[in-house]
Amino acid sequence: MKRSGLSKLGAILLLLIIIVAAVAAYLLMTSVVPSATTPATTKRIRVAILFDVGGRGDLSFNDMAYLGAIRAEKELGVQIETLTPKSLADMVPLLEDLSKRGEYDLLVLVGFLWTDALNKTADKFPNQKFALIDASTGVQRKNEVDILFREQECAAIVGVLASGMAKSLGGNKVGAVAGMDIPPLWKFHIGYLYGVKYYEKRTGERIDFVWQYTGTFTDTQAGYNAAMTLLQQDVRVLYGLAGLTHVGMFNAVKEWNSRQGKVAALAIGQDASQEWISPKDIPLSGAKRVDVAVYTAIEMVVKGNWRGGITTLGLKEGGVGVWDLDGVKEFATLAAEAKQLKDMTPDDVVRIVDSQRRTYIPAEAQSIAEELRQKIKHDEGDGRGKNAAPDFGLQNGGNGHGGNQKWKGLENVNNAHEHHIKP
Repeated sequence: MKRSGLSKLGAILLLLIIIVAAVAAYLLMTSVVPSATTPATTKRIRVAILFDVGGRGDLSFNDMAYLGAIRAEKELGVQIETLTPKSLADMVPLLEDLSKRGEYDLLVLVGFLWTDALNKTADKFPNQKFALIDASTGVQRKNEVDILFREQECAAIVGVLASGMAKSLGGNKVGAVAGMDIPPLWKFHIGYLYGVKYYEKRTGERIDFVWQYTGTFTDTQAGYNAAMTLLQQDVRVLYGLAGLTHVGMFNAVKEWNSRQGKVAALAIGQDASQEWISPKDIPLSGAKRVDVAVYTAIEMVVKGNWRGGITTLGLKEGGVGVWDLDGVKEFATLAAEAKQLKDMTPDDVVRIVDSQRRTYIPAEAQSIAEELRQKIKHDEGDGRGKNAAPDFGLQNGGNGHGGNQKWKGLENVNNAHEHHIKP
């Protein structure tokens, strides 16, 4: 009897052990093997940033593109790699090789120099996504997005502020030293003139507008000569729209002020923050946010809302504007790292720029600029009132050049090209 009881007890214990072991094994398996509803590990998106031939350290487009990529890496969790072609001839083979390898979810091409290479490559690799920054191939493709800027919006704000600066310097003339007479510059021309006329309408004060095309983006002496011509005509504020050429304009303004023994004229930079070059003479720069464009392209891939074609960035999207003091410091820091900032620190640059802005940009001009900024951002106005938002003649079929511009809310504005000085 005792042996039988012990046998039953042993059998029960053995059965319990088997059940416990089976349950443990099941739990272990379900904790290791993902169920049908458990998402698999997300593949990290890889992005290659392809600079133009100059590469990093240009304190302009390439450096801004890098800043946008680093922001995307931090905020969107993508993996970023950067490449620079050795020459123009290297662009097509480099782009084809990267596309053929298929290792990147997105190839970001910085600047118009990539246009030809992209046209020769994109159709061969329909599954590779491309983003072209500040240029367009002119071809609509599902695997290509071209990100452009509404520069006229930036230039309009600059036009208002430049007008106020000219008045604070005791004058009433503003001007620009531009590169070539080509469509991208027409947008700046239209916007700048619009801002000047908007300031006139809001204040009742006359501002004369002059414009000089130099025919080049790479000749600093041409920029210097053009600027000196305008300064001798009593132009008080000059807007640089000529790349390397308008560095010569900066030199002319600096020399002019030195001769006068006071601040008699001021310069305005464009695209990157250029105040660091000579902060006493350059208190302001218009912004073309290549960093925002790069981030926008990457975000399209990450969020799954990729769309081919053209995307434009303006004030509303944060793609253009005027550099604030944080931006001024960021570029002054880049300049210092590149050993380009002489005899001052980034903090010195910010301090001087802040002082010059407070001194030479009147509160009224700042208020008018903000008013126009908000109207453009929110598309306010019906085109009839004097404060209506502009379309600059660049919408609804107009190209902003010749007789096609539609100056909403601004009567009696002549053809923009009647206001420039022939080189």
